[in-house]
Amino acid sequence: MSEKVLMKGNEAIGEAAVIAGCRYYFGYPITPQSELIEYMAKRLPQVKGVFLQAESEVAAINMVYGAAGAGARVMTSSSSPGVSLKQEGISYIAAGELPCVIVNIMRGGPGLGGIQPGQADYFQATKGGGHGDYHCIVVAPNSVQEMAELTVHAFNLADQYRNPVMILSDGALGQMMEPVNFHDLPVIPVDKPWATTGMGERDKPNMIDTLRLKPDELEELNNTLQNKYALLQKREVRWEETFTEDAELVLVAYGISSRIAYSAMEIAREQGYKVGLFRPVTLWPFPKDALAKAVNNASDVLTIELSAGQMVEDVNLAIRCSKPVHFYGRTGGMMMSPQDVYEQIVEIFRIKGGK
Repeated sequence: MSEKVLMKGNEAIGEAAVIAGCRYYFGYPITPQSELIEYMAKRLPQVKGVFLQAESEVAAINMVYGAAGAGARVMTSSSSPGVSLKQEGISYIAAGELPCVIVNIMRGGPGLGGIQPGQADYFQATKGGGHGDYHCIVVAPNSVQEMAELTVHAFNLADQYRNPVMILSDGALGQMMEPVNFHDLPVIPVDKPWATTGMGERDKPNMIDTLRLKPDELEELNNTLQNKYALLQKREVRWEETFTEDAELVLVAYGISSRIAYSAMEIAREQGYKVGLFRPVTLWPFPKDALAKAVNNASDVLTIELSAGQMVEDVNLAIRCSKPVHFYGRTGGMMMSPQDVYEQIVEIFRIKGGK
């Protein structure tokens, strides 16, 4: 596909995954990501890939474990409660240092919730979710084009670092239709001498397991993982900032909320308010140093999320509580408008006394 095509966000992830070399998909239907599983069901047989609708989310993530262990580029997707069911398997995959891509098209929660968009899975995605000291790399697109680009990037990162990568999106972006160009998406092949592909010319078979009965061996695995995470924090942080140089108030938002915040910032700028926007693209590792620098000249920060306030904790940690961090959010599948955010901006400037 060298020309722009009109696609839903869910479909764009599917096509980008195929371009990235994904030939195995295991999943279970749940809205609002069902178009992705439907797309993979149609598309993978066309490239001699394997699509399998598992009997459950638990089964699907363990199938991912097996395919990743054999060196395949493999993906699964779900929405909030479905991802919750996958957490044990994700912890196993992280401990086995296996590359895979996991897509979460978030919905409102908690519990079964509703099918409208939400962002309340931030803690689950960035703080582990399952048991043990591990991290997924987490990327957060804010457009259909970026859903395609970050999907290819996710497969590249997964293979490079032998780590699960989560694409954290939401029901609005998943259902949204926008033009997308798949041309020149960089696919980086990686050798996998560790994969369980048979003896070949090796003296011993490759083994992948996460059971370490001796405490010193388990600690050695944990140290290896922590060293990798430290490297990721140095190398693989992404963000975008707009008008932060002269901003007195910096908005911080990701995903669909960042698009709403951008429109609110434009309204505020037209009215003479010096407002900027900082958008984390990687939620883990979080761009804490970049954010601290971006808000250096501002007097206040406003974090905007479709949740009761989760990323706001990372924002406070990043700037070390050096200035007031305000929060505005909606929950349950409700979405704020640019005008709603603009009114929050005006109120902050009113309190601090000026423009």
